[in-house]
Amino acid sequence: MPTPPPDFAALSLTEIARLAEENRLPPVESWNPDHCGHSEMRIASDGTWFHQGSPIGRTAMVRLFSTILRRESDGRFVLVTPVEKLDIDVEDAPFMAVELKTDGEGRNAKLAFRLNTGDLVVAGPEHALRFEEREEGPRPYLHVRAGLDALIARSVYYELAEIALANGSTPSGVWSDGAFFALQPGETTL
Repeated sequence: MPTPPPDFAALSLTEIARLAEENRLPPVESWNPDHCGHSEMRIASDGTWFHQGSPIGRTAMVRLFSTILRRESDGRFVLVTPVEKLDIDVEDAPFMAVELKTDGEGRNAKLAFRLNTGDLVVAGPEHALRFEEREEGPRPYLHVRAGLDALIARSVYYELAEIALANGSTPSGVWSDGAFFALQPGETTL
Protein backbone atom coordinates (compact mmCIF):
# COMPACT_ATOMS: atom_id res chain seq x y z
CA MET A 1 0.00 0.00 0.00
CA PRO A 2 1.26 3.52 -0.73
CA THR A 3 2.19 5.54 2.31
CA PRO A 4 -0.22 8.26 3.44
CA PRO A 5 0.51 11.69 1.98
CA PRO A 6 2.31 14.24 4.15
CA ASP A 7 0.60 17.40 5.40
CA PHE A 8 0.78 19.66 2.34
CA ALA A 9 0.40 22.90 4.28
CA ALA A 10 3.41 22.10 6.47
CA LEU A 11 5.78 21.36 3.57
CA SER A 12 8.12 23.85 1.93
CA LEU A 13 8.25 24.01 -1.88
CA THR A 14 11.71 22.43 -1.74
CA GLU A 15 10.30 19.50 0.25
CA ILE A 16 7.34 19.20 -2.14
CA ALA A 17 9.65 19.13 -5.18
CA ARG A 18 11.82 16.47 -3.52
CA LEU A 19 8.81 14.31 -2.61
CA ALA A 20 7.34 14.67 -6.11
CA GLU A 21 10.68 13.62 -7.61
CA GLU A 22 10.95 10.63 -5.24
CA ASN A 23 7.42 9.42 -6.01
CA ARG A 24 8.20 6.04 -7.47
CA LEU A 25 5.31 4.49 -9.33
CA PRO A 26 5.00 0.96 -10.69
CA PRO A 27 6.35 0.66 -14.26
CA VAL A 28 2.85 0.40 -15.78
CA GLU A 29 4.13 1.59 -19.15
CA SER A 30 6.19 -1.61 -19.46
CA TRP A 31 3.37 -4.01 -18.53
CA ASN A 32 1.46 -5.46 -21.48
CA PRO A 33 -0.90 -8.16 -20.22
CA ASP A 34 -4.00 -9.29 -22.06
CA HIS A 35 -7.12 -7.16 -21.75
CA CYS A 36 -9.42 -8.82 -19.19
CA GLY A 37 -12.60 -6.73 -19.43
CA HIS A 38 -13.99 -3.85 -17.41
CA SER A 39 -13.09 -3.09 -13.80
CA GLU A 40 -16.66 -1.91 -13.02
CA MET A 41 -14.98 1.27 -11.80
CA ARG A 42 -15.30 4.90 -12.83
CA ILE A 43 -13.81 8.21 -11.81
CA ALA A 44 -16.43 10.97 -11.64
CA SER A 45 -15.73 14.49 -12.85
CA ASP A 46 -15.30 15.61 -9.22
CA GLY A 47 -12.48 13.07 -8.72
CA THR A 48 -14.55 10.55 -6.75
CA TRP A 49 -13.73 6.93 -7.50
CA PHE A 50 -16.63 4.44 -7.74
CA HIS A 51 -16.81 0.66 -7.86
CA GLN A 52 -20.07 -0.95 -9.01
CA GLY A 53 -21.83 2.39 -8.52
CA SER A 54 -20.71 2.97 -4.92
CA PRO A 55 -18.02 5.50 -3.92
CA ILE A 56 -14.75 4.00 -2.75
CA GLY A 57 -14.46 5.43 0.76
CA ARG A 58 -10.99 4.18 1.63
CA THR A 59 -8.48 6.82 0.59
CA ALA A 60 -5.64 4.28 0.69
CA MET A 61 -7.49 2.08 -1.81
CA VAL A 62 -8.04 4.99 -4.22
CA ARG A 63 -4.40 5.93 -3.84
CA LEU A 64 -3.33 2.36 -4.64
CA PHE A 65 -5.54 2.16 -7.73
CA SER A 66 -4.24 5.53 -8.93
CA THR A 67 -0.70 4.14 -9.06
CA ILE A 68 -1.69 1.48 -11.63
CA LEU A 69 -3.76 3.82 -13.81
CA ARG A 70 -2.59 4.21 -17.40
CA ARG A 71 -3.86 5.93 -20.52
CA GLU A 72 -3.72 3.86 -23.68
CA SER A 73 -2.69 5.21 -27.09
CA ASP A 74 -6.35 5.08 -28.20
CA GLY A 75 -7.35 7.36 -25.29
CA ARG A 76 -8.89 4.68 -23.05
CA PHE A 77 -8.01 4.50 -19.38
CA VAL A 78 -7.01 1.18 -17.84
CA LEU A 79 -5.89 -0.26 -14.54
CA VAL A 80 -2.91 -2.45 -15.31
CA THR A 81 -0.80 -4.98 -13.42
CA PRO A 82 1.78 -7.42 -14.79
CA VAL A 83 -1.00 -10.01 -15.30
CA GLU A 84 -4.20 -8.12 -16.15
CA LYS A 85 -5.55 -5.00 -17.80
CA LEU A 86 -9.03 -3.68 -17.03
CA ASP A 87 -10.88 -0.69 -18.47
CA ILE A 88 -11.94 2.12 -16.12
CA ASP A 89 -14.35 4.92 -17.07
CA VAL A 90 -13.13 8.47 -16.52
CA GLU A 91 -15.70 11.25 -16.86
CA ASP A 92 -13.21 14.11 -17.21
CA ALA A 93 -9.69 13.84 -15.76
CA PRO A 94 -8.57 10.99 -13.51
CA PHE A 95 -7.18 13.33 -10.85
CA MET A 96 -8.30 16.53 -9.13
CA ALA A 97 -5.82 19.23 -8.05
CA VAL A 98 -7.30 20.28 -4.70
CA GLU A 99 -4.64 22.47 -3.12
CA LEU A 100 -2.02 24.99 -4.29
CA LYS A 101 1.16 26.21 -2.68
CA THR A 102 3.27 28.99 -4.19
CA ASP A 103 6.82 30.17 -3.75
CA GLY A 104 8.44 33.17 -5.42
CA GLU A 105 6.96 35.69 -7.84
CA GLY A 106 6.87 36.30 -11.57
CA ARG A 107 9.38 34.29 -13.59
CA ASN A 108 10.87 32.87 -10.36
CA ALA A 109 7.58 31.41 -9.12
CA LYS A 110 6.93 27.75 -8.45
CA LEU A 111 3.43 26.37 -8.12
CA ALA A 112 2.93 23.06 -6.34
CA PHE A 113 -0.34 21.15 -6.35
CA ARG A 114 -1.68 18.44 -4.08
CA LEU A 115 -3.98 16.00 -5.87
CA ASN A 116 -7.00 14.26 -4.40
CA THR A 117 -4.88 11.09 -4.29
CA GLY A 118 -2.21 12.80 -2.16
CA ASP A 119 0.26 13.03 -5.04
CA LEU A 120 2.34 16.21 -5.26
CA VAL A 121 3.09 17.87 -8.61
CA VAL A 122 5.11 21.01 -9.33
CA ALA A 123 3.87 22.73 -12.50
CA GLY A 124 6.56 23.35 -15.11
CA PRO A 125 7.81 22.18 -18.50
CA GLU A 126 7.08 18.51 -17.73
CA HIS A 127 3.85 19.23 -15.82
CA ALA A 128 2.12 21.83 -17.93
CA LEU A 129 -0.99 23.78 -17.08
CA ARG A 130 -3.59 24.11 -19.82
CA PHE A 131 -6.94 25.82 -19.99
CA GLU A 132 -9.85 24.65 -22.14
CA GLU A 133 -12.99 26.62 -22.88
CA ARG A 134 -16.14 24.60 -22.31
CA GLU A 135 -19.82 25.44 -22.43
CA GLU A 136 -19.89 25.69 -18.62
CA GLY A 137 -16.79 27.91 -18.58
CA PRO A 138 -13.01 27.49 -18.51
CA ARG A 139 -11.61 24.12 -17.43
CA PRO A 140 -8.05 24.23 -16.06
CA TYR A 141 -5.88 21.11 -16.13
CA LEU A 142 -2.45 20.06 -14.84
CA HIS A 143 -0.48 17.33 -16.64
CA VAL A 144 0.41 14.70 -14.05
CA ARG A 145 2.12 11.92 -16.02
CA ALA A 146 1.98 9.96 -19.28
CA GLY A 147 -1.31 11.31 -20.63
CA LEU A 148 -2.95 11.60 -17.21
CA ASP A 149 -4.23 15.02 -16.15
CA ALA A 150 -5.74 16.59 -13.06
CA LEU A 151 -8.71 18.90 -13.27
CA ILE A 152 -7.91 21.93 -11.13
CA ALA A 153 -10.58 22.52 -8.47
CA ARG A 154 -12.51 25.76 -8.86
CA SER A 155 -11.07 27.27 -5.62
CA VAL A 156 -7.52 26.51 -6.81
CA TYR A 157 -8.33 28.00 -10.22
CA TYR A 158 -9.38 31.23 -8.47
CA GLU A 159 -6.01 31.28 -6.70
CA LEU A 160 -4.27 30.92 -10.08
CA ALA A 161 -6.38 33.79 -11.46
CA GLU A 162 -5.31 36.01 -8.54
CA ILE A 163 -1.65 35.20 -9.23
CA ALA A 164 -2.15 35.96 -12.93
CA LEU A 165 -3.74 39.33 -12.16
CA ALA A 166 -0.86 40.21 -9.84
CA ASN A 167 1.65 39.28 -12.59
CA GLY A 168 0.17 41.85 -14.94
CA SER A 169 1.43 39.87 -17.95
CA THR A 170 -0.06 39.91 -21.42
CA PRO A 171 -1.49 37.42 -22.05
CA SER A 172 -2.72 36.88 -18.51
CA GLY A 173 -1.04 33.85 -16.99
CA VAL A 174 1.20 32.29 -14.36
CA TRP A 175 4.84 31.23 -14.17
CA SER A 176 6.06 28.02 -12.59
CA ASP A 177 9.47 26.40 -12.66
CA GLY A 178 10.60 28.60 -15.56
CA ALA A 179 7.54 28.05 -17.76
CA PHE A 180 4.70 30.49 -18.50
CA PHE A 181 1.11 29.29 -18.81
CA ALA A 182 -1.56 31.56 -20.30
CA LEU A 183 -4.90 31.35 -18.49
CA GLN A 184 -7.04 31.86 -21.58
CA PRO A 185 -7.57 28.93 -23.94
CA GLY A 186 -5.85 29.51 -27.26
CA GLU A 187 -3.42 32.09 -25.87
CA THR A 188 0.25 31.51 -26.52
CA THR A 189 2.52 30.52 -23.65
CA LEU A 190 5.82 32.38 -23.37
